[in-house]
Amino acid sequence: MITKDQLFEALKPLIEPQYNKSVVELNLIRDVLFNGENVSLSLIITSEDEAFKEKAKSYISQTLEKLGAAQVHVRFRLMTDYERNQIGNNDAASAEQPKSTQPVQPPIDQPILGEKSTVEFIAIASGKGGVGKSTVTVNLAVALARQGKKVGIIDADIYGFSIPDMMGIEEQPKLVDNVIIPVEKFGVKVISMGFFVQDNAPVVWRGPMLGKMLRNFFNEVNWGDVEYILLDLPPGTGDVALDVHQLIPQSKEVIVTTPHATAAFVAARAGAMAIQTNHEILGIVENMSYYESKDGTKDYVFGKGGGAKLAEDLHSELLAQIPLGAPDNHISEIDYSPSVYKQDSNTGQLYLEMAAAIINKLEK
Repeated sequence: MITKDQLFEALKPLIEPQYNKSVVELNLIRDVLFNGENVSLSLIITSEDEAFKEKAKSYISQTLEKLGAAQVHVRFRLMTDYERNQIGNNDAASAEQPKSTQPVQPPIDQPILGEKSTVEFIAIASGKGGVGKSTVTVNLAVALARQGKKVGIIDADIYGFSIPDMMGIEEQPKLVDNVIIPVEKFGVKVISMGFFVQDNAPVVWRGPMLGKMLRNFFNEVNWGDVEYILLDLPPGTGDVALDVHQLIPQSKEVIVTTPHATAAFVAARAGAMAIQTNHEILGIVENMSYYESKDGTKDYVFGKGGGAKLAEDLHSELLAQIPLGAPDNHISEIDYSPSVYKQDSNTGQLYLEMAAAIINKLEK
């Protein structure tokens, strides 16, 4: 099986025409994924030069097939101003390199936790694991971005981080002037513990270290211009949830449950914690509400009524009932991710409706 080192070594002879340097040296090969003997990758391009794209696709496919790849999928993405700036900072640009007239990132002149901050914080909470809280987080964030909002995610589930993998993020945050620049995908800026551990290693920390890392996500990251930040909380009511309640007293909450009575019963604890700490509950999301077959028949696999009962108990409302399923995404797609639903899918539309309802609540 091909390794990443072999792949990068084999693709070194491919030259990017504008900078006249290897695409590997310029770090233009991104998002490398292996699925058995199949290989998928993204190539960052400086312009929509169809001749170069065709040449690059042919070269990459033939080269990797010689190494043993059964199928090769090449995606193209146009270079951002930030990526141009990074190449310039590394003295790798040619004399003809276009210069950006816009700042790469706004300076940090007001902490997002400051009294003058206008950021809306939404904590996504659940009473127990396995109810799809992180899936709701990423899809709600993307739906808000599709509604034109400037959105960020803090993956505060430090033990069980999953947001980068769920969104198909292969890049790492950049460090500029000792400040972290979050990774952006689907119009959503993301920071996660997953960026700072190697090979999916476990995080073996006690409570105070968790709180310190969480504070770094707020204070050491240049979030730029954001309107909404979603926090994917760990399940339950432990240290991180307590830290969030103390750090962001203005945060709102969305509680995620399944229709099962026991799941809703446990989720009520997370809701009670929000009420005790004076955090407004925006509503309840009932995930895995039903399974819908191709003929439109709905099968209520986990029962009915858990979300509505929880909303009644917490004097809130049921924001959405999301069906059981997975996005119909393919690894060859440009913006591949395992967990983000397409905008025109039925579930994607449900998330858009939920995002619109939340915007209406917060901005009316």
